[in-house]
Amino acid sequence: MNDVTDAPLSRAGLVPRPGILSIAPYVGGESAIAGHERVIKLASNESALGPSPVAVAAVRDAASDIHRYPDGHSSALRAALARLHGLDAQRIVCGAGSDEVIGLLCRAYAGPGDGVIYTRHGFLMYPIAAQAAGATPLAVAETNLTADVDAILAGVDAHTRIVFLANPNNPTGTYLPTAELARLRAGLPDDVLLVIDAAYAEYIDRADYEGSFGLVEASDNVVVTRTFSKIYGLGGVRLGWGYCSEAVADVLNRSRNPFNVSSLAQVAGLAALADGEFVAQAQAHNARWRAWLTEELRGLGLDVPESFCNFVLARFPDTAEADAADAHLKSRGIIVRRMGGYHLPEALRITVGQEDELRALVAALAEVLG
Repeated sequence: MNDVTDAPLSRAGLVPRPGILSIAPYVGGESAIAGHERVIKLASNESALGPSPVAVAAVRDAASDIHRYPDGHSSALRAALARLHGLDAQRIVCGAGSDEVIGLLCRAYAGPGDGVIYTRHGFLMYPIAAQAAGATPLAVAETNLTADVDAILAGVDAHTRIVFLANPNNPTGTYLPTAELARLRAGLPDDVLLVIDAAYAEYIDRADYEGSFGLVEASDNVVVTRTFSKIYGLGGVRLGWGYCSEAVADVLNRSRNPFNVSSLAQVAGLAALADGEFVAQAQAHNARWRAWLTEELRGLGLDVPESFCNFVLARFPDTAEADAADAHLKSRGIIVRRMGGYHLPEALRITVGQEDELRALVAALAEVLG
């Protein structure tokens, strides 16, 4: 026995890496209102039609096998995505939502001392992922709620490692045409990664827009991310993917978890991809009711920019009126999304829901604004 009396070591307590505690945690859209049994949720840009019945049935059929580990390479899903979009399956990396792919890119290509650029009204996960990796996020100005290529390029310096651009953008609903994306890529140094987040690509039908896969094919430093959470209605299973160069795909596959996409997510994704008719129905519904909602809100005197996503941005004269409208909607059991975190405190983001939900929303807003 040791004659020396053991004394407890002096500890200062657990201390996270510098910068972690400065991260403002992401807060998702609300889902419940006290005192309301039925809630109309138009806050999270979820599909108005929900998931394909084919996908739901496929998940039910696969549930008895959840004791088995999933395919760690998502091979069948990647092959199906490649067939649908005319891509190289070896350059597709799947993740637990496109959020995971975004996080992996930051951890792999940015760190302390590095800069990550995004636009002022861009998706909040970009600065969060950058800070989590130890990098410094920089929000550059937009012009008329639209990404500005010249402003982005002006923000690039020797420390910049990644540029994130949502196209179309959440929460503004605006987009940059393909020619502008090509100009952005041409203006970036080869050692800066351009990440084009095309989560809402299925909702836009414009001749000057394409999914940016061509930029990936032509460049080693472009990544396009996509998701199953929007048009496919699979937000609950967490499934997304990225298309990139073989070199970037190799880096992501080395750094991701070995079974990062669950078996049920893979089954649901495969079934959803096969149900093209359901996707077409979701697109048609969104186009019709997005136009209707935009017209109705403008008729109430609100500023509503043209949206190319499955939501609209309703801008009020000031923050107080937006607050009052949000409170009144909640009193009617309707949840929309406040935009203060996106530097748009005077705005509410409203998902394109079902017809009865949208009519209830407009009627409730008319009570406030009429």
